[in-house]
Amino acid sequence: MKKEILLSKNEVVRHLDKPAKDFTREDIVRFVIERDIQMINFMYPAADGRLKTLNFVINDLEYLNTILTLGERVDGSSLFPGYIEAGNSDLYVIPRYRTAFVDPFAPQPTVTMLCSFFDKGGKPLECSPEYTLHKACSMFTETTGYRFQAMGELEYYVIHPSDGTFPVDDQRGYHESAPFAKFNDLRVSCMAAIAATGGRIKYGHSEVGNFTADGTVYEQNEIEFLPVDAEDAADQLTVAKWVIRNMAHRAGCDVTFAPKITTGKAGSGLHIHMRILDAEGHNVMLDENRKLSETARRAIAGMMRLAPALTAFGNKNPTSYFRLVPHQEAPTNVCWGDRNRSVLVRVPLGWTAEGDMSGSINPECENSSVDMMIDPSMKQTVEIRSADGSANVYQLIAGLAVACRYGFEMPDALEVADKTYVDVNIHNAENAGRLATLDQLPVDCSGSADALASARDIFEDKGVFTHAMIDAVIKSLRSFDSNEISKAKNNPAEMKRMVDKFFHCG
Repeated sequence: MKKEILLSKNEVVRHLDKPAKDFTREDIVRFVIERDIQMINFMYPAADGRLKTLNFVINDLEYLNTILTLGERVDGSSLFPGYIEAGNSDLYVIPRYRTAFVDPFAPQPTVTMLCSFFDKGGKPLECSPEYTLHKACSMFTETTGYRFQAMGELEYYVIHPSDGTFPVDDQRGYHESAPFAKFNDLRVSCMAAIAATGGRIKYGHSEVGNFTADGTVYEQNEIEFLPVDAEDAADQLTVAKWVIRNMAHRAGCDVTFAPKITTGKAGSGLHIHMRILDAEGHNVMLDENRKLSETARRAIAGMMRLAPALTAFGNKNPTSYFRLVPHQEAPTNVCWGDRNRSVLVRVPLGWTAEGDMSGSINPECENSSVDMMIDPSMKQTVEIRSADGSANVYQLIAGLAVACRYGFEMPDALEVADKTYVDVNIHNAENAGRLATLDQLPVDCSGSADALASARDIFEDKGVFTHAMIDAVIKSLRSFDSNEISKAKNNPAEMKRMVDKFFHCG
């Protein structure tokens, strides 16, 4: 644990010399005093999934202790329109000390913390995004005995005027290096800032999507995270989007997490990987033969059954359905497979091969204890590929936790897993017969709303999603014109109009 603290990029962790999960109010006070912190920021996700901010000047020690203990009042009807009535709208926001970080964008020394919402009775707000996820994870553990973990692949485009140098072939930007990739430095700066907030990053790279239009470069990038407990995963993704937008703004660039920004170019997804751990912290996604376990297949079956409804949380505006079209790497059919990018749920390549790959090209490691610390099975995840940057991350991961738990409750789970497994590219003409046997994802917002309405009892079971939250999600999706979405798919001018409207979604 000491080495983890020394390697942490979070200044609060290093200064206090303890893991963030153990932070107390006294720890935050000590850090504020010893580091001469001038301000405290509270941040919290609202119904739109974006972080909101409340600033506090530190006047004295009593005031600091007061806000750390009692939080502050906010207007819930403005943060959660449709969920909370204006006549009964006061809510409390209470900081979660474990989320503390030094704000990289504040003009003076500032500590920022994410908050949870509480109602007038001092109870967690049932319809808040972060508490919905908490309930979903708790119910997953209560039902299965396992812990639910997640990580995200955050894709986005950087937009900036072209200088005409070192052009890259259209849609050939995957893992490109500078100077052909123009915004690697920006991505690396974003990664450093995200790590300083406590984000656990796996890696970053330039992505496939790149093109130049009207003298402007559009370059796709991706930052991928490490698996952590699902609640932390949602926090990290939400903070990361805030960091990326701020860094781009300061660099004079624009960024978008929009699912699709023009026809014929790669869209941006928000692929979510999941991992299930037992009480001892072992990954149960593989069996004793290093094959996908029955546990994993049950979780996949739950996602297969609820996949159309999950789009209501992960694909929240019309531009989502410009991305979810056939013959792209974005999925359209309810199926899963190994290392197959045409499927909805993919089982990525795992470190299950026999032999020591590293040892075959490098000198033997003298310190064998290092090898003993590395468990390759911990790297095995399953990945759902339908969601995109329009998602409310907390609702999305909560929905996935419900779906995976539901797989354990389905008597026909293993049969469903068998029936929906594919080992071919389902979009190839010779596989049309197999394609015809598979269910389809919704093709527009209205279809997504209908799917959620049909499955709402499962998401509302055990009080995970509130009735009001499901109603609000359905109402929002049905507010979009399905005919307008359908026409725009074949009309570049109309698609551009919609893309511009939802350019900064999520």
